[in-house]
Amino acid sequence: MKPLLAAVTVASLLLIPGCSDSTQPAEKKEVRPPEPVKGRTALYQMYNAARGWSADVQVLWLKSIDLPEIKRERGKAAAWQAYFVSPGSGHARSYTYSVIESAGNLHQGVFAGLEEGSAHAGGSTPFLIAAVKTDSDEVYQTALKKAADYEKKNPDKPISFQLDKTDRFPNPAWRVIWGESVGTSNFSIFVDASTGAYLQTMR
Repeated sequence: MKPLLAAVTVASLLLIPGCSDSTQPAEKKEVRPPEPVKGRTALYQMYNAARGWSADVQVLWLKSIDLPEIKRERGKAAAWQAYFVSPGSGHARSYTYSVIESAGNLHQGVFAGLEEGSAHAGGSTPFLIAAVKTDSDEVYQTALKKAADYEKKNPDKPISFQLDKTDRFPNPAWRVIWGESVGTSNFSIFVDASTGAYLQTMR
């Protein structure tokens, strides 16, 4: 009987580590806080959604939106808004892309606005998304080469972006704005969205 008892005891001991392993808590995955995104990245996310609304959509404009909940990073933004038009129907629709839920009807990911009966260009011309070959972080670096002195004097000024096509330039152009909007800024720089070349400084 003693050998049998010893065998049972050894078998019981061998089972203990297995039992204790199964009660170990699962490792928690590190959750990274939301980060701002580049403009072209957000634009394509919204464009893909807009094609579900109308297959012939073109871009009218793109604007960055800063959110106080997300740490600013020059060359990117926490949210973006794009306005698309359908040449075939003459209708238009705005979309937003945000990294978080926020005030102002901003929802995480892509969110579609209401369809509008007609497109109000406001001086902008619709263009194909293929014309946008540069991203907001790239054009910020290009603009910074022409704005080094201004940046040094205004290091805490927010950077905002606007992308559209007007009669001013042959291609769509990014406008890198030192300030929260064109109306409140006294310094901005245009960069060609197709070639990445510096175009003009506005004061």
